[in-house]
Parts: sequence; C-alpha cells; structure tokens
Amino acid sequence: MKSSKPVFLLVALVCIALLGFAMYLQIVEEMQPCPLCVIQRYMFVLVAAFALLGYFMPLPARRAGAALGVLAALGGAGTAIWHLYVKAHPGVSCTTDPLETALNQLPTAKLWPEMFTADGFCSAPWPPVFGLQIPTWSLIWFSLLALVLLVQVFARAPRSTIWK
Repeated sequence: MKSSKPVFLLVALVCIALLGFAMYLQIVEEMQPCPLCVIQRYMFVLVAAFALLGYFMPLPARRAGAALGVLAALGGAGTAIWHLYVKAHPGVSCTTDPLETALNQLPTAKLWPEMFTADGFCSAPWPPVFGLQIPTWSLIWFSLLALVLLVQVFARAPRSTIWK
C-alpha cells in the first residue's frame, strides 16, 4: 500500500455528496427530515470529519481516524436499521418524543437549520429513491464506508511511508 490518503479523501467526499443529496431531497423534493434522518446526517458528518482527520494525519495516527470513522459509520448504520424498523411498523413513532426537541435545540440546528432541524415523520411514506427507501440507502452507504475504513484500520504499511 503506497498511500491511504486518497481513500480518506474519497470517504470524506462521498459523505459530503450524500449530505448534498439529502439537502436536494429536502429542498427540491420537499422531503422533511425526521429525527432519525437528522441523526444519520450527523453520523455522515462525523465519518467525513474523521476521514479528513485521517487524511491530514501521519500514517500511524490515521488508524485512529479510521477507527473513529468506523464507529461513526456503525452508529449511522444502527440508526438506519432502527429507521427501517419504524417504517416497517407504522405504530412505532419517533417524532413526538424528546429526541426531536433535543435535536432541534443543538447549536448545529440553530446554525444550519436546513440541514439539522427535524421536522418530518419517521414513518412518512416517501417514494423510493432508485427503488429503495432512503434509510436503506443510508444503511448501504454506512456499511460500505465502515468496510473501507476498517480496511484502513488493519492495513499494513511500509515503515518508509510514515508521512505519505
């Protein structure tokens, strides 16, 4: 392995692109995010931040950035799984509970309300995107990102490429 820096940059760019697509769905398609959607957005932000941290760190420290990114991706995958459960069981709700209020009171929700304010219903029957529900896409992407970063955690590198 010559350098893992492009992998970290690619992971961060994928997360940013997915957040951009979420904004497109919200603004153009008028799909309001629910609390679980907002939590998944936070997890994509964390994965991107840890990937960028890994990009700028020397090789030995990149493993820590990758490991933290894996944990964030697993947290996002778990949230996506719970979101799919809520969608499959409409009697389960996540909207009129303290989670929505707490999320909407975070400083990020005040600074960038379009991205981080939860206004929708978790069980809302939105049309599929490319044949799959949005939480399914999130689960797929979180799983892929976790696998890519997990490879970086355990990748072996030659001693002469510590800063590459």
